[in-house]
Amino acid sequence: MPTVLDSLNLALHRAFEVDNNVLLLGEDVLDPYGGAFKVTRGLSSKYPGRVFTTPVSEAGIVGIATGMALRGLRPVVEIMFGDFTTLIADQLVNHATKFRWMYNDQVRVPLVIRTPMGGRRGYGPTHSQTLEKLFLGVPGLQVIAPCAIGSPGDLLFNAIVYGEDPVLFVENKLLYLSPLQDAITLHDFLLSTTAGIPTYTLILREAPRPILTMAAYGYMAELARQAVIRLAYEHEIFVELVIPTQLTPYQPEPVVNSVNKTGRLLTVEEGTLTLGWGAEVIAQTAEKTGGRLRITRRIAAWDLPVPSSGPLETKVLPGVDDILRIACEMVV
Repeated sequence: MPTVLDSLNLALHRAFEVDNNVLLLGEDVLDPYGGAFKVTRGLSSKYPGRVFTTPVSEAGIVGIATGMALRGLRPVVEIMFGDFTTLIADQLVNHATKFRWMYNDQVRVPLVIRTPMGGRRGYGPTHSQTLEKLFLGVPGLQVIAPCAIGSPGDLLFNAIVYGEDPVLFVENKLLYLSPLQDAITLHDFLLSTTAGIPTYTLILREAPRPILTMAAYGYMAELARQAVIRLAYEHEIFVELVIPTQLTPYQPEPVVNSVNKTGRLLTVEEGTLTLGWGAEVIAQTAEKTGGRLRITRRIAAWDLPVPSSGPLETKVLPGVDDILRIACEMVV
């Protein structure tokens, strides 16, 4: 069965095939290594003049790629670990995302920055973080986080080939080997999709009307899906699960529509709790539901560095049992 990794790799090959202006820059992206997580495998063999292995200078990579984008190319940057996006913040926040506005809409910066985020692999405090919340709300920046539902590769392909502004494309590490899911493989669920950048809404087939809305993205969406099944069969708590793939600009309608029915909202994310994605989702939902949002909770990582120790890492990062416990508390 094809995986998220297969989908992303195929998308890169498709983008290279259809547009000669697509280039790739990153550390250790050449074959036979093909990148730390093998998403770029095969590209340098097939397109040797368009794949560039770089020195270990994330700021330099994004700076060069921004210049390429200004000159009409479509660069794709791989940042080996999402923890190192802190090193690209100046080039991205102070330059790439602002040029369209600074130069009176006369330029575009079609730049895609791919990076793996997340823990649960024992990589320790500086290689296991979920840092996309640092970039949410940056004007001019689109943040996309695929999940295993649908076609993650289509999201990446469209960002590379059709995008005109910078994109931060967040790939959770544990998603890479996850099998792709669709309406057939998600046989327990009814699946609906919002137009545009997909937002998936899952509800168990033949379940009574849901009494709780849950919002999650990336790999946490899979843990939330597992929790939804257990909540139904073990506790008779029925949930509507909303899974956005575009984190910013945020599209509130799917969550708002669900909360208008349930009155309860639980957000689930792997980043740290304080000032996170979930807080913004809850705030916007509260503003737009006219008092219908009665009960809210957030699930996220503890406000601590991610430990190297496996048992401690499991403690710090949110899991299925945490989702079950909080959901049960919300409907008592």
